[in-house]
Amino acid sequence: MQRRHFLSTLAAVSFAPGISFAQGKPIRLVVPFPPGGATDITARVLSEPLAKILQQPVVIDNRAGAGGSIGMAELARAAPDGLSFGVATLSTHGVNPAVYQKLPYDPIKGFAAVTELVKAPGVIVINPAVLPVGSFAELVKYLKANPGKVSYASPGNGTIGHMWGELFKSSTGTSMVHIPYRGAGPAINDVLAGQVPVYFDQVASSLPHVKAGKLKALAVSWSGRLDVLPEVPTYGELGYAASNDPSWFGMIAPAGTPPELVLRMQQAVATALKDPAVRERLALQGLYASGTTPAEFTKQIASEIEKMKKVAAFARIRLD
Repeated sequence: MQRRHFLSTLAAVSFAPGISFAQGKPIRLVVPFPPGGATDITARVLSEPLAKILQQPVVIDNRAGAGGSIGMAELARAAPDGLSFGVATLSTHGVNPAVYQKLPYDPIKGFAAVTELVKAPGVIVINPAVLPVGSFAELVKYLKANPGKVSYASPGNGTIGHMWGELFKSSTGTSMVHIPYRGAGPAINDVLAGQVPVYFDQVASSLPHVKAGKLKALAVSWSGRLDVLPEVPTYGELGYAASNDPSWFGMIAPAGTPPELVLRMQQAVATALKDPAVRERLALQGLYASGTTPAEFTKQIASEIEKMKKVAAFARIRLD
């Protein structure tokens, strides 16, 4: 019955009169980070159900670099014809506007907000083969005994991983060297290889390596313990509530995209996120389905930019 209801809803959304995309043409979904990271995972999990709902191919276009700025600038330049969408993140639409003096895109005026897609808990992981600590408290103790001698990786300058790392340093009174990468995939590869021992990441991209025993998770940013990592405490449990906020991913379109096409995509995403199979696939990756209206997501982006400006000032992060 549940499957039949989903298909009937799918059909209703797919054939709603007066709000169809260009028939037969593929929809491009710009992902501003490389394959393998949580942003990419989210897009790929949703691309198949969205293609079925919209009855058009959904093609993932990874445009990585500059903390997501390259991909966002590419999307902002795209024709507002309902055939180009992108995945916005807390990095691209919260952190970047807070830490960069100039961006090649306007996070507010350059896009039409569609919907939040998922909440993405963060995690601090270490390579246990190269760093002799077994818990969050042991890491803090080790760093205080070895100031400036340990490095941490992030998906890039100005990404949420960078902010999480600097917040960790500020809140624990420790010192580490920041090593920025061009996305989560390259960062994880070097952490796995032992080149960099500490990494601030979304759960989704580190989870397989934690499960395999190659990385050790020390803390997560979530309201409670995660089903996928039940043995790992939250930052809040450890006394660091300021680091307990998760990240998020959402969908946006180029500014000027007709409101009916924005609404059409938002409805398609809402339908996809109601499918238990989709929700389960996301949850198994450490991603939690949400969904909002375009108006709600517009307000959320503006609010996140202001919040991240305060965090950037607190952590003294400013990039040119």
